[in-house]
Amino acid sequence: MNNLLEVNSVSKNFGDFKALNNVSITVPKGSIFGLLGPNGAGKTTLIRIINQITMPDTGTVMLDGEPLEAHHIQHIGYLPEERGLYKSMKVGEQALYLAQLKGLPKAEAKKRLKYWFERLEIGDWWNKKIQELSKGMAQKIQFVVTVLHKPKLLIFDEPFSGFDPINANLIKDEILQLREEGATVIFSTHRMESVEELCDHIALIHQSNKILDGKLIDIKRQYKTNTYEVGLLTDNQTQLMNNLKGKFEISPADFKSLNDDLKLNIKLNSNESSNDLLTYLTSQAQVNHFNELVPSANDIFIQTVKNN
Repeated sequence: MNNLLEVNSVSKNFGDFKALNNVSITVPKGSIFGLLGPNGAGKTTLIRIINQITMPDTGTVMLDGEPLEAHHIQHIGYLPEERGLYKSMKVGEQALYLAQLKGLPKAEAKKRLKYWFERLEIGDWWNKKIQELSKGMAQKIQFVVTVLHKPKLLIFDEPFSGFDPINANLIKDEILQLREEGATVIFSTHRMESVEELCDHIALIHQSNKILDGKLIDIKRQYKTNTYEVGLLTDNQTQLMNNLKGKFEISPADFKSLNDDLKLNIKLNSNESSNDLLTYLTSQAQVNHFNELVPSANDIFIQTVKNN
């Protein structure tokens, strides 16, 4: 079994509103899977179905080859976008309580909490109340509680909300480490730069329908336009522009350069290669910048949603 999670043709209605329409996704074991979509697309409904907070009207969900049932909740760690810590409870008391709800014996829970509190340098927060912590500090506690029982499947919904860049990077590294240790992660976010850094696979849901999914690298290849960003140094930019216009589709480019370069985007035909372009450019000018324009996750997100 190569997939930890399989969602098969799941639909969900709330009255006359269709939240999910025949959605299927497969999440490979040991991957970080980006679940993307605009607000109201249906992502949260799907996450709630996986967590058995609500049930689908039609379709099935399989976890590690078995139909999803109540006992599987011990194999899932869920960090919701809306945090759920009790503000008047002390940090250590609450973390211990939530760990035991996940089935950890008290002694083992204390041992694991000590490890994580030391790892994230939050040991002196044990006797503080949640209401004394900043949003980012409380988020660290919620992260620890989510991963403490070492679940097979981790679901993070906007995990970097409330974090400054340093702590966001810290949690990003922890998520990558958890993946290296065998965890499978579903990662829902609007921060496309985080998708670029973390995700192996993505699915895009829009207006209750899945409109795109697959390996991120394969999707990037599908959306690339065979366009190159170049910076050219020449004594006669006008002549060079005329030469290029006769051979390629060109447009102005905008990037930083230390030289007085002619900055262009050059789109090749399907039968032309980057080597062909580079060979021609070096015969015409000094090439100071040469870079293929690979579509970002943000570009793909916007283009696919607009097209649908």
